[in-house]
Amino acid sequence: MNTNVTPAPSRSSRLRVLWSRLAEPTLVRRSVASVMVAFVLVWAVLLGYNYHRYKQAITYDPGLLKYGDAVLASLAGMTDAAHAAAALASTDHWTNVRRRQSGLLPGTLLHELQDRASGRTLYAASGLQDKQLPPATVGPDSGLVEATVQGRPYRIYTGQNGRWVLRILEPKRADADYLLYNGRYLLPYLLLASPFVLLPVWLSVRNGLRPLQQLADRIAQRSGDELQPVGFNARHRELKPLEQSLDAMLAQLRQKVERERAFVQDAAHEIRTPLAVISAQVHVMARASSEQERTRAQAHMEEAIARTSHLTQQLLDLAALDEAQRPVPRHLDLAQWLRTAMAHAAPRAMARWVELSLDAPDKLPARLDLFAWESIVHNLIDNALRYVQEGGNVSVGLKQEDGQLRLVIQDDGPGIAPAEHQRIFERFYRGVGHSANGSGLGLAIVRQAAWRMGGQVQVGPGLGGSGGPGVGFFVSLPLDRMIELTA
Repeated sequence: MNTNVTPAPSRSSRLRVLWSRLAEPTLVRRSVASVMVAFVLVWAVLLGYNYHRYKQAITYDPGLLKYGDAVLASLAGMTDAAHAAAALASTDHWTNVRRRQSGLLPGTLLHELQDRASGRTLYAASGLQDKQLPPATVGPDSGLVEATVQGRPYRIYTGQNGRWVLRILEPKRADADYLLYNGRYLLPYLLLASPFVLLPVWLSVRNGLRPLQQLADRIAQRSGDELQPVGFNARHRELKPLEQSLDAMLAQLRQKVERERAFVQDAAHEIRTPLAVISAQVHVMARASSEQERTRAQAHMEEAIARTSHLTQQLLDLAALDEAQRPVPRHLDLAQWLRTAMAHAAPRAMARWVELSLDAPDKLPARLDLFAWESIVHNLIDNALRYVQEGGNVSVGLKQEDGQLRLVIQDDGPGIAPAEHQRIFERFYRGVGHSANGSGLGLAIVRQAAWRMGGQVQVGPGLGGSGGPGVGFFVSLPLDRMIELTA
């Protein structure tokens, strides 16, 4: 008997999976990391604040001044040099013992006592025996100076009374030493506080994201073709916009699917008619008893083929205009391009004795979506030539006005009833009251192309004016959005 045993994953594969999970970004980890960064910033701010206070204290240095004045006051009542020297020696010893025990201040204080009358040194700390000190500058008051003694910076206190001259040397603390010490001093407090902050943050973020995970689970359980609203009923203010956006997107998808389904059905119906004509005329041609009957059937078949070809091309144009990806805009002279397009339409107009006229500037350079522009112009001119009566007039105008590119195509044909103005841009709607053949897609293509370029198309009066014969189509395209004028 054969049994399939799945091998256990190796240690390296488990490590890779664990590492991939750890490396995967999560909102919880991001929030905790943000709090940790905040801790670092708090630590840096506190360190900077303490450093600023330290620099201010150094500027005025009341600590060394007060200490020196206190020592000098304790020696004021002594008249015996030996007693004064012994007292200062004891002060020197115990002060530095306490200084070392506290660990707050670096180095050792160095004391020196002189007889004011003779200038003789009565006591000098052991650290001063091999140092050449600068001369004592004795004034009426105590004071501080900074000096370098054998390559090391010191702050020197100098004070005097009726009998004694006292000098105290304190090593000047380097900024780096101060920052290092205070950084180490503040760090344990922040580390102690971090668990009490990070744990609540982690729990709050995790619980806060739970409704979002529930929404994701609800969406994951839906089938691929289910486009109904999510139905999550979010209670939290932050999730309501997300649910509303999802429902709005699903509604748009439903409308698009329904529109595309109706479009496919209408397209199939429209294509079925000319195909049926072609099939019927093929049978007529095959069974025709005379050349005249065969020629008439061939003409009908060629007309049906042309109609099918035109309909197919329009369907392809609509599909291209519906694509989300936009082509790269092209530079061209719109006035010259329009003159060329009208020259191509001239033979068709002459065949029906229709007069074509153009009102456009000599040049109108622009940068635009050429395919959409071609779709607008060709379909509007084709629409005008198709429905205007023989001997009629078609006028085309192009101009730049108020930051808009305006294209106007008017005729003096039968026109369009006002009740139909809202429907003529629907796909496969051909209107009533005319005998011209068409698929009902031309104006739908024009509207879609105008939308794609950020503009719009409107129906208005024709060459006969308001209430007169004809119809006009007015296209406005924003130059600051889809069309950029070149220098």
